[in-house]
Amino acid sequence: MAVRARSLSALLSAIVALGLVSALRGSAQSDTPDLQLQRGQTRYAEGRFGEALTAFVQAARADVAAIKGPAQIGVLQAALRVAEFDLARSTAVALLRERPLDPLILSLYGDAMWSAGLFEEASQAYANAAALNPDEARAHNGLARILSAKIRYLEALDHALTAVRLAPHEADFSFTLGTTYQRIGRYREASDAIERFITLLPKGENDDRALFARSTIKALRAYGTAMPNNIAGSPDTVYVLPFRLSNDKIVVGGRINRGDEIEFVVDTGAELTTLSRRGAERHGVPPVTFTVSAGVGEVGLRGLQIGRIDTLQFGPLRVQNVPCIIKTPGLLGLPTAERESVSPLALGLSMAVDYKKRTITLARHLPADTVRADETMTLWMTRLATVRGLVGDQHARSFVVDTGGQVISISTDAARELPTMPGVSRIALKVYGASGWDRDAYLLAGVNLAFNDIRFNMTSVVVLNLRAPSVLLGYELGGIVGHQFLSKYHVSFDLEKAELRLRKIAS
Repeated sequence: MAVRARSLSALLSAIVALGLVSALRGSAQSDTPDLQLQRGQTRYAEGRFGEALTAFVQAARADVAAIKGPAQIGVLQAALRVAEFDLARSTAVALLRERPLDPLILSLYGDAMWSAGLFEEASQAYANAAALNPDEARAHNGLARILSAKIRYLEALDHALTAVRLAPHEADFSFTLGTTYQRIGRYREASDAIERFITLLPKGENDDRALFARSTIKALRAYGTAMPNNIAGSPDTVYVLPFRLSNDKIVVGGRINRGDEIEFVVDTGAELTTLSRRGAERHGVPPVTFTVSAGVGEVGLRGLQIGRIDTLQFGPLRVQNVPCIIKTPGLLGLPTAERESVSPLALGLSMAVDYKKRTITLARHLPADTVRADETMTLWMTRLATVRGLVGDQHARSFVVDTGGQVISISTDAARELPTMPGVSRIALKVYGASGWDRDAYLLAGVNLAFNDIRFNMTSVVVLNLRAPSVLLGYELGGIVGHQFLSKYHVSFDLEKAELRLRKIAS
């Protein structure tokens, strides 16, 4: 029921947002709008995004279009930097209303829709911007992210390279290129692109973001010429593994570095294989560098370690050079010890879950018997596996599809948008996630949810504080669907077609 560890490719932009989310409010209120605009532009160029946002907001109150327009753009960009998703979205909507055919505004609108978790709207905006101006670098950068999310990595790489060619001094575009290279396993090129990102930062090596970029580069270069997530054997092999359910979690037996068999939770709510500190030490998985994770719980942002598993095996499936998270330091006070987990999606494998037969099917190309479905949804691999849902009949949100979770939940932000219903009380819950106890969690009744034609009318949902994982991911999470939702279906995560397919289990 929690967003687990985040991948190296997602780490940097989120750390920037968390590190700068507290804006300094020291600019003089009496300054004229043009001076506030200049201050905002200067602070933004220096990487002082919170101060820049304050100045841009004041400048945007100007009546002069020559000041108000650039100030609004500044508000949007700075708001994205400090993870003020709602402000970015409302500003983008206002700008697009005024300038609907401006390629830059369309691209920025796409960035805002991405941050809201509205990937379909973002995709259309980027495509429209590129059609109006094929040389709009921000549109190509956005299309690279969209295509990566739809597992079309080679097409994404073309757009990422184009964005860097058109705007070689834009640091973020080099970072997008680096993450795109990483997703296709070209770690050397990925680390080189992130190295260029560091040189383009306002303060270079002294920029806060450079610290985490260096950590990313160290982890990538630790592989040398080895291929990460290298699956032994034919790419056409289909693997069928038995599983058991434990506390509504799918559990399979696996081996680390040819050691004794241990249990893994199959967790599509995680980006990487995760090991406990004890498990890593026992099986000889040393840390390479550090990373940061966020999940449900009061700890929020959590420092962890990155390691590399030489061999990870599940039955006949053997994967070499597997990036992993090591949960060190571990959390104290949890009701159960932290466990090892694996997401087949992170290994590059599609997955079908048969809850009736208690088997999972893993393959690069899923067999034909997994294609038939009662409901098919677009699967967005935006660092985590997400699908689009509707909260309260009108609020579109992105939901993590989490086989490691238990209930259906929505975020506190999504819950705030629902109308107050007389007689409906909030029941406080004691919920533990990947970052400890969520003191804000509660049960809310009378909520309407929809996922395509699957509807939950007047249902009870768990409300969770998903702010920290949203900031780390760079987009707003609307909620999580776990075992309570998934176990009623044969579930197929098809990376090849970017689809989540659900077929109702016969009685």
